[in-house]
Amino acid sequence: MKRCHQTYVMFLRSLALALAVILTSSCAVLDALNATPTPSPVAAPPTLTPTIVWFPPSATPSLGAAATPKPPTPEMRPGIGSTTLTDDFSDPSLWDIATSDQGSAEINDRRLILSAQSKAYMLSLRDDLTADNYYAEITARPGLCRDGDSYGMLVRANAVAYYRFSLSCDGNVFAERISVGKREVLQTPLPSGDVPRGAPGEVRVGVWASGSTLRLFLNGRYQFEINNRSHPSGTIGVFVNSAGESPVVVAFSRLILQEVVDSVSTSTPKP
Repeated sequence: MKRCHQTYVMFLRSLALALAVILTSSCAVLDALNATPTPSPVAAPPTLTPTIVWFPPSATPSLGAAATPKPPTPEMRPGIGSTTLTDDFSDPSLWDIATSDQGSAEINDRRLILSAQSKAYMLSLRDDLTADNYYAEITARPGLCRDGDSYGMLVRANAVAYYRFSLSCDGNVFAERISVGKREVLQTPLPSGDVPRGAPGEVRVGVWASGSTLRLFLNGRYQFEINNRSHPSGTIGVFVNSAGESPVVVAFSRLILQEVVDSVSTSTPKP
C-alpha cells in the first residue's frame, strides 16, 4: 500500500512537471506573439481641394527699349482755302459738247459722259474758267474700260496745251504734258490700288497745283507729283482714250475747286 502511494505521488509530480513545461512553452509563444507589433493600416493621403484663384496676377512686362517715334507724314495738300467753284453738271453750256463718229461728250442726268470709239481720243473743257493755284477734284465712273484704255483730268488747260493726269484701266497712273499735238511724259506709269480695274467703278480724281508743282490724288490719297513751269494757268477738263479695239465710256460728276494760298512745297515721298 505504501509503495502504491509513492507511485501515485511520483505520477502527480511528473504530471505537474509536464504541465509546467507546457505552460512555459505556451507563455513563450504568447510572449513572442506579443513582442511582434501588428502593423497598423496605412491611412490614405488626404485629398487636396484645388484653390480657385479668382483674380490671377497679371504678368509683369519686362522693360524694353523705348519705341522711336515716327516723324509725322507731311501734308501733301498745304494751303487749301475756301471753295471757289462747284459744278453739278446741270448746265450744258459750261462744257464743250460734241458728237461725232469717233466719240461724244454730252451732259445727261447731271453727269458729263465721254465716249470714244476704238483707238480714239475725246476731251471736254470747262468754259469761262482760268485758274493757277488750286485743288480740283472730280468723280469718275468708268462704264466701259479695258486694259490700256485711260481717262482722267486735264489741268491748266487751253485749246492746244495742258497737263494730263491719266488713270489706265489696268491699274496704273501717269502724267504727260500735251502741247500742240506733241506729248511729253512727265511721270511714267505707276501701279495704284486706288484705280478701278476695268468697269464699273468709281474714283475721286484730285490735282493739287501750286506754282510749278502739281500732285495727283485718288480718293484723297497721294500718288505722285510733277514739276513743270510750261503752263502756269488755265481751265479744267476731262478726257477718255481708247487704246484697243473696243470703245471706252466714262461719266464725270461733282467738280469742286478750292483755292491754294501761301502754300509751301513739302518733301516728296516715294509713291
